[in-house]
Amino acid sequence: FISTVCNFMSHEKCLKNVKIPCSCIAPSLVRVPVAHCFGPPRHYKRKFCTVCRKSLESPAFRCEVCELHVHTDCILFACSDCRQCHQDGHLDHDTYHHHWREGNLSSSARCEFCKKTCGSSEVLSGMRCEWCGVLAHAACYVIVTPECTFGRLRNMILPPSCVQLFSRNFSKLHCFRILENLQTDADEDDDVDGSTQGSTKDIQISTDSSKQTLKIFDGNDAVKRNQFRLISVPRIAKNEEVVEAALRAYYINDDQQEYELQTFTQQVLLSDDVVNRNDAAEDSNLGSVFRESVPEAWIIRAKPKDEEVIRIYPGWLKVGMAYVSLRVNKDSTVQTVIKEVLPLLGRHTECLQNFKLVEVLMGSKQVQRMALDNQELILNRLKDIRKTSIRQMNQTRFYIVENSKSIVQVNLFVGGLPPQLSPEEYTNILKEELAIKTNVVSVSHVYQAQGAVVLQISCFSEAERIYMLVKDTVVNDKPLNAVVIPAVMASKIPRNCCPLLVFVNPKSGGLKGRDLLYSFRKLLNPHQVFELTNGGPLPGFHTFSKVPSFRVLVCGGDGTVGWVLGALEEIRHKLVCSEPSVAILPLGTGNDLGRVLRWGAGYSGEDPYSILVSVDEADDVLMDRWTILLDAEEPAEGAEDGIVEPEPPKIVQMNNYCGLGIDAELSLDFHHAREEEPGKFNSRFHNKGVYVKVGLQKISHTRNLHKDIKLQVDQHEVELPSIEGLIFINIPSWGSGADLWGSESDNRFEKPRIDDGLLEVVGVTGVVHMGQVQGGFRSGIRIAQGSYFRVTLLKPIPVQVDGEPWIQAPGQIIISAAGPKVHMLKKSKQKQKKTGS
Repeated sequence: FISTVCNFMSHEKCLKNVKIPCSCIAPSLVRVPVAHCFGPPRHYKRKFCTVCRKSLESPAFRCEVCELHVHTDCILFACSDCRQCHQDGHLDHDTYHHHWREGNLSSSARCEFCKKTCGSSEVLSGMRCEWCGVLAHAACYVIVTPECTFGRLRNMILPPSCVQLFSRNFSKLHCFRILENLQTDADEDDDVDGSTQGSTKDIQISTDSSKQTLKIFDGNDAVKRNQFRLISVPRIAKNEEVVEAALRAYYINDDQQEYELQTFTQQVLLSDDVVNRNDAAEDSNLGSVFRESVPEAWIIRAKPKDEEVIRIYPGWLKVGMAYVSLRVNKDSTVQTVIKEVLPLLGRHTECLQNFKLVEVLMGSKQVQRMALDNQELILNRLKDIRKTSIRQMNQTRFYIVENSKSIVQVNLFVGGLPPQLSPEEYTNILKEELAIKTNVVSVSHVYQAQGAVVLQISCFSEAERIYMLVKDTVVNDKPLNAVVIPAVMASKIPRNCCPLLVFVNPKSGGLKGRDLLYSFRKLLNPHQVFELTNGGPLPGFHTFSKVPSFRVLVCGGDGTVGWVLGALEEIRHKLVCSEPSVAILPLGTGNDLGRVLRWGAGYSGEDPYSILVSVDEADDVLMDRWTILLDAEEPAEGAEDGIVEPEPPKIVQMNNYCGLGIDAELSLDFHHAREEEPGKFNSRFHNKGVYVKVGLQKISHTRNLHKDIKLQVDQHEVELPSIEGLIFINIPSWGSGADLWGSESDNRFEKPRIDDGLLEVVGVTGVVHMGQVQGGFRSGIRIAQGSYFRVTLLKPIPVQVDGEPWIQAPGQIIISAAGPKVHMLKKSKQKQKKTGS
């Protein structure tokens, strides 16, 4: 058997065990309406549409927060049943139920209860909870306890009940900080969802000359947008058959006797003059409708009713029932409905004025709420909705909620401002550039060193205006950026919960960073996953500033790790958890720090779930960080007669190593090559190839570095051998995993550790020596070990710190320990514990 509405297939003997709801009644089963967050349309292999259950052969939409996939022409019929990741003042609760999503599982997926295979790559089958990840057959999941405990990752997930975000005017992309440049024109408006793409798919069914293809509009809104569905019916079909086919096309399971068809021509369409099909035989010019090249077009309408039964949903979830049914007639107003509903909900003693009826349209992209006037006639309201769209009527609910003064508070992070200004100066800049209204906008937090502020806005429209205006605002030739950030209610976080703050650099590791962003948003709460190209690390640390205990996962190269550790050092004093442990998912080229901490040489497609389990089981270790003071004593090149003063001293932080000479020169050449053609540097293999190429070009190069610099270690002068490169190493990995110090024992020095408060100083004699070190044939020339270093440059020399190169003018370089040691997470050697939900 196959469903004529949603294409669900079943054996005859299995029909009695079918538990999957049809797409036509799915909206009525949504517990809490939450809109989806759709990314751009893409091709997805071996995935199926949640609405029509057919394979996704053409570009389709995928929710960035849950596992919903849907055709472009089916998106209007998708339920607003996304995961509820935060509290927004509507239907908030602390107990979370399993959030089941059907299908699109791997063919090896096994049911948690009967242990048999429940996934398939051929059809939409199997159920998965999108919070705890438990898998089950459709027949098995109904016996599962409804409460969800978030599964194996429960201690890493930021509980939705602890997150608050008021987001009425913001799209879901803004709420979850997903960059809008991912969007295509096809996703900007609903206009794309109804016509050409849908007609191409459906028109293929009408190749039989005995059938005709009809355009079906479901109301005035569809007519204005030119959004229609195509159906194929026999040319001698009765009116009831056409109505039934039209209802199926719009996933409506109502009695066909309650609907009728009206027709119009393209010319009449503009004048809204529609003709009832039942009376059209003699009065209408049917010739223009039945032209061969233009399909016949109809509007399906609901017949007027004198009375009907409606469902009223309670706006609170502690009354023991999902909804109450109420019969209304042409005299029923909103006020009379409230009066009749309250006793049914056990609130008969309450005053009517304390309640209101709210109409909720559960669209897949947006959930719209509108409070109804007490004197409005309910049947008239239902008639207006059906006239607009019978599809929307199928997605509309009425909630009775208590009147309460809602407190709006939108937190907007604004970066890119000039650093080191006072709060008053930042407020004045925002007044001048953004014309902020100080009666509804206040500066709640100031990050002077980073040139950023957090605005607290008590008006939705003002928040949206500022957010959109910031995108086009430039201050001191630097563009501003804005990020909507949630409020984390730290007091609600369970005592044993240590949520994971995830930073992902999507520019690292080719396209792997983008895929990891989606995977981590799906496995965790998307509010704890931050994209570093959208405001940097600061919005994430600010969001977690009140969390008593958390960990950090950085997905990127060594440069990205240094960026996050630097931001952590600057904001540490404003965090309740001032020393969070940091894990690494290496996406860069060298990934030396990731190698030392056992996270591997680079990400190569491992299961993101397994990575999170490894982070949860990782060991806490300490690592030294170093401050490098660069003080140029001579004016920069191009200065005339010394009139221009020397460059001011600058301070940089070092985690891995600092190189002078040939090592930095190769990094500089690589850096210049990447700046010229950045699009080519999207794979680890290509990057290493460019390193080899620039190295070969320097193979005959000679530089007597030992004559151009002087080295002082712990107040003692050190005589340098004949070398071309001098490298200070903090970790036992350099140049993509090479052991520059070597493993031989030496009585002159202590065995290096990443937390011993000492740096090792090593020399290399040239490119050939560096190649031998990276091949494992030699080690570097051990020169010194200490905790305080002074290097005197007698001429301009290339310098690189953690892969960031530049030419340093003559002067002093001082390297010393930087404040407290940083807590890192080292992957455990033990095999992962058996996971369970």
